[in-house]
Amino acid sequence: MTEKYPNNVIFDVAIVGSGVVGCAMARRFALEGAKVVLLEKSSDILSGASKGNSAILHTGFDAPTGSVELACMQAGYREYLEIHPRLNLPLLKTGAMVVAWNAEDAAKLPAILAQAQANGVSNVRLLDSAEIRRLEPHLAQNALAAVQVPDEHLIDPWSAPLAYLQQAMAHGAQVRRQAEVQAGKFDGERWTLLTPQGTVNARYVINCAGLFGDRLEEQLLGHSDFRIMPRKGQFVVFDKAAARLLGNIVLPVPNERTKGIVLTRTVYGNLLVGPTAEEQDDRDHAGLDSATLQSLIDAAVERIPQLAGMPVTATYAGLRPASEKKEYRIQADAKRHWITVGGIRSTGLTAALGIARHVFSLYQGQHVPVAEPIWPQVPNLAEHLPRDYLQPGYGEIVCHCEMVTRREIQAALASRLPPGDFGGLKRRTRACMGRCQGFYCGAQVAELSADALATPLATGRCHESQ
Repeated sequence: MTEKYPNNVIFDVAIVGSGVVGCAMARRFALEGAKVVLLEKSSDILSGASKGNSAILHTGFDAPTGSVELACMQAGYREYLEIHPRLNLPLLKTGAMVVAWNAEDAAKLPAILAQAQANGVSNVRLLDSAEIRRLEPHLAQNALAAVQVPDEHLIDPWSAPLAYLQQAMAHGAQVRRQAEVQAGKFDGERWTLLTPQGTVNARYVINCAGLFGDRLEEQLLGHSDFRIMPRKGQFVVFDKAAARLLGNIVLPVPNERTKGIVLTRTVYGNLLVGPTAEEQDDRDHAGLDSATLQSLIDAAVERIPQLAGMPVTATYAGLRPASEKKEYRIQADAKRHWITVGGIRSTGLTAALGIARHVFSLYQGQHVPVAEPIWPQVPNLAEHLPRDYLQPGYGEIVCHCEMVTRREIQAALASRLPPGDFGGLKRRTRACMGRCQGFYCGAQVAELSADALATPLATGRCHESQ
């Protein structure tokens, strides 16, 4: 990549962390005319909390009324609907149902309906059991009632932040991977940050470090006003044949601690169940355990009986950067030129674009916005839209489970922001993510990506989590 700025530049903002919020932040500030550098400690973007989620674009119907979270979610929702065609990002409108499976949960539905209406989501309605069965004939007969939310969508959770960041880079933003912030000093006007990739000078720092956001603040500011309490979510992915059994996203009636287990299709053509909500201290590793995975399968079969015996394609786990409070922890320290973006949990994928706009409104810099933005397009990975293998000249199918072509893999490796490790290559192409989990295609993927990844792929690692 040709860098727009010289190595000794003083950036307007240094964004720490390249999850979905960091990528959206880089895009917003670059479009507003700021000189941006994004610092990521791993070999690739989306290597932390953002790599594992349920990929739902939420209306915000159940977010706390009047909250920053709701405002950011709804702003992000609107902006995604506006920009997704220009960036070639998929959008699958499915609608959702908050389903009550017992009388206690059914009694809570009127309050959920009222909250949705208070949040401006006015086209929600209550469904009785007969209407549920008409709309979702494969759901178990003990579904008592539901709140229908027609405007919930499914998106590609990995292509979206990639597109945001590529648009930022098209307007001069730099991305430095394997660039963990090791130390920093503020002289009253600008920050000097030390990383393995060299020193970075910036007038402002925006902390989007996710699971390590509080530690970054303790290291550079001397204290943090919030504490990250990692929350693990395990997921089960059923075979593509299962997707025909469900139309709407099926949401549970939430409790005080978690929104609960979701049943949903994915844009990749599978059916997903999860996440769990498990507190842990480890911020780096989200392990799987067979008993919990079996409980997810059992819960899915209880709700959709025809899933019994359906093959499971994959299992994975992600960590959410929960804090000791439910609300987003977004605040600006104008004296120290620092903005905190912490505690962004399960709604971050939807809210990211809105969070970026909100943070820019807190920022003190003055810039000239880009008059005519460049709109780079990412390759489509969604199953309901034309895939690369349907176009002539693709070379060969490398991953037959997910129908990934040689051309797609080569294009990802040669792109403006190529993958830095195997997980990044999977998220850009879907290679090794199907039924065989890389058993048949892993060796060829390793050969194609040889010498191209900062963290090379060994064929024995094809089964690592996404």
